Amino acid sequence: MRSIDLNCDMGEMPAALADGTQEELMRYISSANIACGGHAGNADMMRATIEQASRYGVSVGAHPGYEDPANFGRKELELSPNAIADSVYRQIIALGEIAKQCAVAVCHVKAHGSLYNQAARDPQIARAIADGVRRWRSDIVLVGLAGSVMLEQFRAAGFPVVAEAFADRRYENDGSLRQRKFPDALLRDPEKAAEQALRIVEHGGVTAADGSTVSLQADTICLHGDTPGAVELAATVFRRLREAGIKIQPPLPTK
Repeated sequence: MRSIDLNCDMGEMPAALADGTQEELMRYISSANIACGGHAGNADMMRATIEQASRYGVSVGAHPGYEDPANFGRKELELSPNAIADSVYRQIIALGEIAKQCAVAVCHVKAHGSLYNQAARDPQIARAIADGVRRWRSDIVLVGLAGSVMLEQFRAAGFPVVAEAFADRRYENDGSLRQRKFPDALLRDPEKAAEQALRIVEHGGVTAADGSTVSLQADTICLHGDTPGAVELAATVFRRLREAGIKIQPPLPTK
């Protein structure tokens, strides 16, 4: 049976925890990227999200971003490689300690927002992320944009990697994500997001914003927890994949 991981960025919004949205999302994913207090989140959010993931059998990962909560980590910053490595290390240590207290393993690291997008095209930033993670562990899986230099740098640093694609984001014809400043950057229609997820798994590609076809091979597909209607979108993607005979499970990393 074919399989794919569905991951979601979590632990970012207290309201989503309080109203049950985050817990409902856990039903439709196989791995969670948990904010580590940089762009969002705090110790209480980390603990609650780790505990939820554990109850639903969802794999836990760290989700460090630029320490810029005012911009939700989505503003590009000009930091030195050492500063980026220090920040990544600081954040994953915070999550790792809470996970240890909860007797839950941290299985992967995925950068957030602008840090992720910059690393996808800038080898130096990608290496800085890897350097920060290595200070903690060198055997953990690093997640990066499918087809990007980020994955190349993570592999070169000796990490097992997982290639990521997005169900709810529009792509450019070079395989990069369409910037959020464009009104069509997000796929808000659950059926369209599900169609994109199916195309990724079954055909190894997506349709770019200009109508061209972008080839990509992905081990995991991201669903954003802060997308409007996130639960319906996740449920639709999950259902359509299952109906197509695709198993939802944590990814198998590659070297």
